[in-house]
Amino acid sequence: MTILLFVMLGVFVFMMFRRNKKTQQQQTQLQSKFGPGVEVMTSFGLFGRIVDIDEAENKVTLELSPGNTATVHRQAVTKIVEPVAAAEEPTVVPHDASSLTTEDSVTTDNSLTMEKTDSAAPLNEAPRTETPEETLRRLNDEGKKDS
Repeated sequence: MTILLFVMLGVFVFMMFRRNKKTQQQQTQLQSKFGPGVEVMTSFGLFGRIVDIDEAENKVTLELSPGNTATVHRQAVTKIVEPVAAAEEPTVVPHDASSLTTEDSVTTDNSLTMEKTDSAAPLNEAPRTETPEETLRRLNDEGKKDS
């Protein structure tokens, strides 16, 4: 029984050392890719671009935004940020949503009606722009109509 206990302890210690070795190899491989101009993320979530690396003191200078730099320990840099791939072509949504519904799902419920106002422009006409004074006047007039 004690032999089995020692074997289990040995396997546990072996797995622990193996995991630490893999982690060290990954960290060494990541740090070999470090160089000026590389976009990185720190372990505490700070994003920046590497400006300078001080090998003697294990420090990395990051440019967070133009003119703002921060110096962090080399091991705090945990991830290289890959550039985002070009976005796919945006989905085109038709001006009216009639093509998005099927005949089965369309109901003839007359309780929901849309009120037509004088300021409503036809769908094929571009919306007109108002000056701030016109908008304020229109909103004040609408408030008086409701009372």
